[in-house]
Amino acid sequence: MLDRLQAVEDRYDKLNELLSDPEIINDSKKLREYSKEQSDIQETVETYREYKGVHEQLMDAKAMLEDKLDAEMREMVKEELSELEGQYKALSERLNVLLLPKDPNDDKNVIIEIRGAAGGDEAALFAGDLYRMYSRYAESQGWKSEVIEASYTGIGGYKEIIFMINGKGAYSKMKFENGAHRVQRVPETESGGRIHTSTATVAVLPEAEEVELELHDKDIRVDTFCSSGPGGQSVNTTMSAVRLTHLPTGTVVSCQDEKSQIKNKEKAMKVLRARIYDKMQQEAQAEYAQNRKAAVGTGDRSERIRTYNFPQNRVTDHRIGLTIQKLDQILQGKLEDVINALIMEDQAQKMEAATE
Repeated sequence: MLDRLQAVEDRYDKLNELLSDPEIINDSKKLREYSKEQSDIQETVETYREYKGVHEQLMDAKAMLEDKLDAEMREMVKEELSELEGQYKALSERLNVLLLPKDPNDDKNVIIEIRGAAGGDEAALFAGDLYRMYSRYAESQGWKSEVIEASYTGIGGYKEIIFMINGKGAYSKMKFENGAHRVQRVPETESGGRIHTSTATVAVLPEAEEVELELHDKDIRVDTFCSSGPGGQSVNTTMSAVRLTHLPTGTVVSCQDEKSQIKNKEKAMKVLRARIYDKMQQEAQAEYAQNRKAAVGTGDRSERIRTYNFPQNRVTDHRIGLTIQKLDQILQGKLEDVINALIMEDQAQKMEAATE
């Protein structure tokens, strides 16, 4: 481990030199590439340097105990030694995690697609609950969310809503929401008080940048049409809505959320690029399908991953057997306990795989 960490630190120092080189500064592609590489390993290097500093203090404290000390000084050194050993252990564990293979998409923005599934109007209402939950969580993380496309129902829910979350590390946390979510509650329209079960599906896609996926204009058909649904005076009067069809893959994306056709096209292109990028990744990883199925955050989107039980104020994540009696708080966007547990389980699986 120490050899790997030293190699990472040496590379970090080399990148510092490269980023000060006028030739690199004038090459925007290399500057972006090296800056990203440095940013990716910065936490590992800083933790490693702290680890080395604590290790040095630990050795000094142990050496002091071998000297002739009075009782009071010996007790002080022992206390310091105990504290340093705790720091040393914590830093060692942190470094083990930092050296795990990193998902190259983790730092990216995400596009989230929520669709009401089984349950009709109740499923659409639940889709709205999930959208608000993620929006509040994004706000708590200092991220920004933006609706790209929404298909409303007359009772306040969504048949489908697509939105983007902009923020560093958004995908690293939101990717675990990929899958089918189930709700158990008494619908407002149920006069007999019976509990109904409905579902909504969540798809989490990393944003694909143009440098990662080049789409050619000749491969994209652009159709325009009038907006429909809530939206004010421009609805049904201007050809502001846009539909993009990627001819080679048959992928279709529509956007009518903005009054401007240009803005709708920009938003639709982001979704189109993300869907095609996601499709390419899944195809490339098909030979590792069994590993993907076993991983915490990459299960089939039709797989039921979580149940929200209103009568018991309970949320259960079925992948890791986690049950929390805080449904009301979780729907307010307080997802930290669930997401942190999923991240820890994912890291544990990766560490286990690395030792096999």
